[in-house]
Amino acid sequence: MMIKTIHKWCALLLLATLTACASHQRMAGTKISSTGSSKSSDASEVAAPLRFVQQVADQRLYQKDIVADMTFRIKAGKLDQNLPGALRMRRDEVIRLQIFIPILGSEVGRLEFTPDYVLVVDRIHHEYIKADYSKLDFLRDNGLDFYSLQSLFWNQLLLPGTQRVSEADLARFQADLSGNGATVPVTYTQGQLQFCWEADRNLSRILSAHVSYQSAKHGTSSLVWKYADFQPLGVKFFPATQSFTFTTNATGTPQQGTITLNLGRLGTDSKWDARTTLSSKYKKIEATDVFDKFILLQ
Repeated sequence: MMIKTIHKWCALLLLATLTACASHQRMAGTKISSTGSSKSSDASEVAAPLRFVQQVADQRLYQKDIVADMTFRIKAGKLDQNLPGALRMRRDEVIRLQIFIPILGSEVGRLEFTPDYVLVVDRIHHEYIKADYSKLDFLRDNGLDFYSLQSLFWNQLLLPGTQRVSEADLARFQADLSGNGATVPVTYTQGQLQFCWEADRNLSRILSAHVSYQSAKHGTSSLVWKYADFQPLGVKFFPATQSFTFTTNATGTPQQGTITLNLGRLGTDSKWDARTTLSSKYKKIEATDVFDKFILLQ
């Protein structure tokens, strides 16, 4: 049944972002202890990792909007389905995924993240959820941060609890240049959150991000976000294939799922509304009740 599939992909995407991108506001003020080095250390050895991190950060795009057609594939348990869709992102305002009926092209589901709320729209039953992050127990407990999620979609480094990574922040990341492999790990740890980005040694592009979160209440959750098929967008490049696999014990039962976005016709069109407006025929559903059903994949 199509709506059951929509519920499942909403749940899985929410789980991926909630459990892996958790960043409570209290963590934003956590002091990071610097790694001391002796005065006799070779300055070049200290500078080289920072230069690499700067090169990685310099790959970020500066466009305000990214739009694309999308093939959305979801794999979880026995579910393995491809659906057409669209991705619309406006920096610091919205991340929107739309799912369409194959061939007909009518929208059947929409998932929209903004800095202030999450919106899930069921076009088939004319129902929707619109709730502040703090009003959803599961979201609040895992501290979902819109800007962390945005950085993952935009193929950028991130710092939990901050809107963007500044030039001064780059010294907080560690790049291990000691190996000879094709990629360089760039790491950052804050409290129970651990991040590891694998960046191309020559091109400095982020090829994957591995995030793990240790929660006393929800157990361990992890997310591996992979990027491929880099396409030109302006003077830089954007990954037209993004795949994220996550595991979580947040529901009390181990769950794993993979979502793959294959993007086509990448563009920077700005002629679209950043906020979804629904007519009076749509019924608002209590967020906690429906979200629990989504999480349980019922």
